[in-house]
Amino acid sequence: MPSTEVGPLRRLALRIFRLTPATLSWPFVRLVSPTFTVGAVALIEYDGRLLALRQSHRRGLSLPGGLVEKGEHPAQSVTREVMEETGLRIDPGDVVATTFETTLRHIDVLFRVRCDSEPAVDVGSEATSYEWLALDDWTDIDRSTERVLHAVRAAHGEPRLGSLLG
Repeated sequence: MPSTEVGPLRRLALRIFRLTPATLSWPFVRLVSPTFTVGAVALIEYDGRLLALRQSHRRGLSLPGGLVEKGEHPAQSVTREVMEETGLRIDPGDVVATTFETTLRHIDVLFRVRCDSEPAVDVGSEATSYEWLALDDWTDIDRSTERVLHAVRAAHGEPRLGSLLG
């Protein structure tokens, strides 16, 4: 038996929620729940290195990507952002990792794109220049890029398995 029981008032509220149509219940959930911004980031790899961008709105190097717009799927967003920033058309594939920054209430969805030959990058939008860097050669980066690269390193390693506590 769980150590915490659900009280009668909460049990009643959960039953009412279950019976309420989603068109009515979800606006209420959105009102009382914390909201997060969502970013979509591309890890574009060539010859063991990642595409790094200099962007006018960021300090240091960053990865191609940006915020997911309302009604947009992260795969659509990263495809659009990569095209705007680099001129490259990509198929982002499946999500390889996510990051959560609870203090800022921000989530990044990461996609990995491997290139067999060096693509012709044509920087545009807010990107001003680019270079190819090995994962351990990223030194001039901001906190959000650091968080993403930490997730990339973790995704390359063996995941930590959970365990039953108690």
